[in-house]
Amino acid sequence: MTEVLWNRLTAAELVALAKKDAVVLLPVASTEQHGPHLATGVDTFLAGEGCRRTALLVQKKRPIVVAPTVWIGLAEHHIAYGGSFTLSLPTYHALLREICRSILRAGFSKILIVNGHGGNMAALTALTTDLAMELSAPIATTTLYSLPMATSAYDGILEDQKGVQHACEAETSMMMAAFPDCVRKGKLKQAVGPKSDDAPFRAPLSVWRSFKDITPSGVFGDARRATPEKGEKLLDIAARLLADQLIAGKPWA
Repeated sequence: MTEVLWNRLTAAELVALAKKDAVVLLPVASTEQHGPHLATGVDTFLAGEGCRRTALLVQKKRPIVVAPTVWIGLAEHHIAYGGSFTLSLPTYHALLREICRSILRAGFSKILIVNGHGGNMAALTALTTDLAMELSAPIATTTLYSLPMATSAYDGILEDQKGVQHACEAETSMMMAAFPDCVRKGKLKQAVGPKSDDAPFRAPLSVWRSFKDITPSGVFGDARRATPEKGEKLLDIAARLLADQLIAGKPWA
């Protein structure tokens, strides 16, 4: 099996992949609080793992490489808990621009920014347009758990929620499957909060609020229902759905 991680390849091997018009997946995430039971690197770990699993499927059909994960994003709503990092929007824009510029200068032409953090979603929708114009390149974006058919596929696995929320049944299950040493099982009883479908930021008329004002535990959902078996299935579904799109030539075709 061919190596798919950028930072485990040599410069010459990456040049060869660029000449084959390999797709570059750029995972972007966050380092932030994830309740009393999960390490702060959840989004970073899962975004990277989702892209790795996707690339292993795609490489059977077309060249692909996974760039190092961007571990910091837009997470002001988590800062009040402590243990979290955040950027301003202009800084985030500049960071992504220079990372993408480096990828392009390495000879690649197709970049898909794969997001693993809810707080980045709105910004990436706008920034991808700016990046494409600034760099004259077809830079695309997606959020790992929001592809078509994902929610319905997850419904058959998750017991207490739809889709991926925060430090919840889904995220905790995936961490149990892929990074079990980052789960504090003794804290699971405390890992309960409101469901994000009911949260104020989902309302049609809304104002910014810290997550701490909405969920003192830092959790949206109920992590007590998490299992490694659920997590393995969720990770595989996300990877397969994204891989299918890339093998079909999307989003550039």
